[in-house]
Amino acid sequence: MISYDVPIGDPRFGKAYPCPRCGEQTRLEQRRSQLRRLSNLDAYTDKTFGSFLVDLPGLTPEQAGSLRAALDVCQRFAAEPQGWLLLQGGYGCGKTHLAAAVANRCVDSGVATLFMTTPDLLDHLRSTFGPSSEIEYDELFARVCNIPLLVLDDLGSESPTPWALEKLYQIINHRYSYRLPTVITTNIDLEQIEPRIRSRLVDQELTRSIKIQAPDYRRADKAEAESSLSNLLLYSDMRFDTWDPRPELPKKDHENLRRAYEWARRYAENPQGWLVLTGTYGCGKTHLAAAIANHRQSNGESVVFVTVPDLLDHLRATFSPSSTVSYDRLFQDVRNAGLLVLDDLGVENASPWAREKLFQIIDYRYRARLATVITMSRPLDEIDERLASRIGDPSRGVVFAITATSYRGRKPAGGGRSGRGRASAS
Repeated sequence: MISYDVPIGDPRFGKAYPCPRCGEQTRLEQRRSQLRRLSNLDAYTDKTFGSFLVDLPGLTPEQAGSLRAALDVCQRFAAEPQGWLLLQGGYGCGKTHLAAAVANRCVDSGVATLFMTTPDLLDHLRSTFGPSSEIEYDELFARVCNIPLLVLDDLGSESPTPWALEKLYQIINHRYSYRLPTVITTNIDLEQIEPRIRSRLVDQELTRSIKIQAPDYRRADKAEAESSLSNLLLYSDMRFDTWDPRPELPKKDHENLRRAYEWARRYAENPQGWLVLTGTYGCGKTHLAAAIANHRQSNGESVVFVTVPDLLDHLRATFSPSSTVSYDRLFQDVRNAGLLVLDDLGVENASPWAREKLFQIIDYRYRARLATVITMSRPLDEIDERLASRIGDPSRGVVFAITATSYRGRKPAGGGRSGRGRASAS
């Protein structure tokens, strides 16, 4: 309250009046409180730009750089929300945190905002048809369509019923047509999104797309950041420094093995695209694949090394009532690993379900251009055509056929070390 310095006869003399500045501040605070109540952000008040960490232990420079770039783009969007922002990445990589941070910053700036996970949004729309609903469907639908800033979290996790897809398309198309600021997060490949919706998301004139290449942001350390199914520890002795070049081989095979080793070393230093190693059981391809994985893990990268039969067993086990991990979580861990090594690929005895799961994993990593190493004992032209079309694409990487015979049952050249890793290499 304030009082005016006026003469005794002035009507304002001796009276207290509200402070104009205080009144304006109160109105702003009331406005922010009202916006926050309407924003659905109560569960995300701690998700701010200040609490978003980019220098987590165990991250590679590329992963940390990906987080910094995403943080920078989101901060600039929050300062001036225009167009659309699409955040892509695996479970726990930080995209929801950043989306909520954008929403919190905009609410604080006085922008009417609505933050909703996509399944929750659809559930709310369905619930308006119930007799106890406190809001009409048309009112809620119009609010979602026209809110100045809409944040749709986890697009693609909804049940894809015809009604759900139609409602989502109507919302997204409306906001697309009117160019209303929108933030969307998803952990699935855009190719899996309904085509009409995808066509709006990929409009480069409207949408800024950010792909976060980082492991689970919520896990405390590197060991947890690796998928629980990775069994690289069993291959810890398979490194480049324990590799036996086998000089006793015929010259042609010895040269072939030397070139395989060089390809693996180069790939380990800069894993781009795919490296596929084929050859008979025991020829050394698993040793080279494990050496790549061990090298990348020693550099702090998230690595999943798994034999294909074990992978399929792990996926099946998630359907057990006693499983401690969900199928979706495990599947996403494999699909989005910084480096995935699939050892002993062979689906000749696999069920249709197993073949489909393998194709989904390989197809996703093919489209996303994620670093992948595959070993297999059969030639490329003898495996499933769909898998071969991805694995053998020369634009994605190299298929190297090792012609050397099996290590098993032979003595090391010159009576040197035998090494458990070499003896069990395949």
